[in-house]
Amino acid sequence: MNKTASPLPVSKEEARDLLAKTIDSLEDGKAEDIVTIDLEGKSSLGDYMIVATGRSHRHVASIADKLAKQLREAGFGRPRVEGTDSNDWVLVDAGSIIVHIFRPEVREFYNIEKMWLAARPEDNTGLDFESSSSSES
Repeated sequence: MNKTASPLPVSKEEARDLLAKTIDSLEDGKAEDIVTIDLEGKSSLGDYMIVATGRSHRHVASIADKLAKQLREAGFGRPRVEGTDSNDWVLVDAGSIIVHIFRPEVREFYNIEKMWLAARPEDNTGLDFESSSSSES
């Protein structure tokens, strides 16, 4: 199976296979603090987002390179990789999986998992935003 850049899996099962391969690669590369975020109902960017940390610029680059190579070799296409000019924050776009690899202080600064792990709007059905804003007028 010869796929081109960032194919989207055709099924949830294929997305889960890609997720498992991605996590295995991150763990093999000694990535730290790996967080998986299910994007269902939050975004159409993909099925999952993974946030991980590398200890240094070189470690971040190594994790990203290894991940891209292993995904290609496993038949998941050619992921797009961005951020390798500085290796502070490298994004690997594997289609249905988006991986952010940070140096520790950069991850702490941006804290993107906090934004993506926030409650979905439909989870806040008991909140009445209109009445609170009208009382301020």
